[in-house]
Amino acid sequence: MARAVTQKYEEMVLEVEFTPLSGTYTSICGLIDVTVNRSSNIDTAEVPDCDNEALPLAVERQVRSQEVMVSASGVWALGSHEKMQDWWYSGSTLNVRLRNIKANDAGVTGDTITETGPALLASLNNARTKGQKVTAEIEIQFDGVPTRVAK
Repeated sequence: MARAVTQKYEEMVLEVEFTPLSGTYTSICGLIDVTVNRSSNIDTAEVPDCDNEALPLAVERQVRSQEVMVSASGVWALGSHEKMQDWWYSGSTLNVRLRNIKANDAGVTGDTITETGPALLASLNNARTKGQKVTAEIEIQFDGVPTRVAK
């Protein structure tokens, strides 16, 4: 039996193009927990059986829209302080890239290795606890569905 090929912590990377159109992406320092949420908004319709109206209605579903969001938390690294503050206060859209560095190591060529697209910094939260480092929690929402790129 073959073991599943997996990724290590550092092989899933969240990066932001803080200088628009520069092509230079930078990780947000200090964030150690990153969760990517991909969800579909689904519409439903109840459809009758035209031959026998006594039968229960069938529920049919279809995807109306899709969205991708990233939430992350960790310590508040001063190296990212001004960049993150500028992003949130500007309300601007920046390009964000999610990289799965080992995606092609599962033996299948052409697997998605990056998801890239414009995104908004929806929330930027900091907290302090006496005796601990200042922490951060953020939420990034893509403006549309990211573009998937294979290696």
